[in-house]
Amino acid sequence: MTDLTTLTPDSQGKVRDLFDLGDRLLLVASDRISAFDFVLPEPIPYKGEVLTKLSLFWFELLDGIVDNHLLSADVADLPAEFAPHAGYLRGRFMLVKKAKVWPVECIVRGYLAGSGLKEYQQEGTVCGIPLPAGLVDSSKLEEPLFTPSTKAEIGEHDENISFERMVEIVGEQTAVALRDTSIAVYSKAREHAASRGIIIADTKFEFGDVDGKLTLVDEVLTPDSSRFWPADDYEPGRSQASFDKQYVRDWLESTGWDKRPPVPSLPADVIEATSAKYIQAYELITGRTFEPEGAA
Repeated sequence: MTDLTTLTPDSQGKVRDLFDLGDRLLLVASDRISAFDFVLPEPIPYKGEVLTKLSLFWFELLDGIVDNHLLSADVADLPAEFAPHAGYLRGRFMLVKKAKVWPVECIVRGYLAGSGLKEYQQEGTVCGIPLPAGLVDSSKLEEPLFTPSTKAEIGEHDENISFERMVEIVGEQTAVALRDTSIAVYSKAREHAASRGIIIADTKFEFGDVDGKLTLVDEVLTPDSSRFWPADDYEPGRSQASFDKQYVRDWLESTGWDKRPPVPSLPADVIEATSAKYIQAYELITGRTFEPEGAA
């Protein structure tokens, strides 16, 4: 739970707590971390602030390409009932517009990694899309791939779906807009990140409808939703060093965990290293020094 002892979220995701304020929403990014669709027992210090600050950075950079749901991240704009919690909330919340959120994850892959790599090695495809022979772990794809998935409940697994299935779910016009906008946003972000020495291997977006406009919602291009690789260490044919929660996934895999409850507890050194990687991602991408604002 978010450290708001007298307030109960109207809904809670793996990382975020959502408060319905009537005409808008309050999103609070906790320090919880999830992997393989499970929320892990231990929080990652400063993670919620990194996710929020990085999302704010990208919302500003992407202005003009896509609308977003941000109204304010200033504690002065918090409703009165949240004012006593301003010390905790500072740096980790967003007041946002309400949106009709489309029930799909919009995933864009620029490199062969993760579940896409496993499928390619078995079938020569990624999410059913045929790819050329001879690709290896972390190969750069000729063109970014749009590979949507369903949105799973906590503890359930997202399911990759075809574009045709996505059309059935949201309609052809919306599906085309989601695909084209996702690729445009990824391409713009990838260009910026490359200038900062970061490869965005893949990422996922969520979109909603706000007053008839396609709108980018939730977090965007964070270490939770993306794979960030250091460009100076990139080498196809092997797994890459990363500035994201792949570090936690790799540790979990090393334990032999069968991806069923109970979830293993993270050791202190993994927690500390993960926190450092999130902060490093923020600083490299934005060119800014991370300065915690909220209470520890």
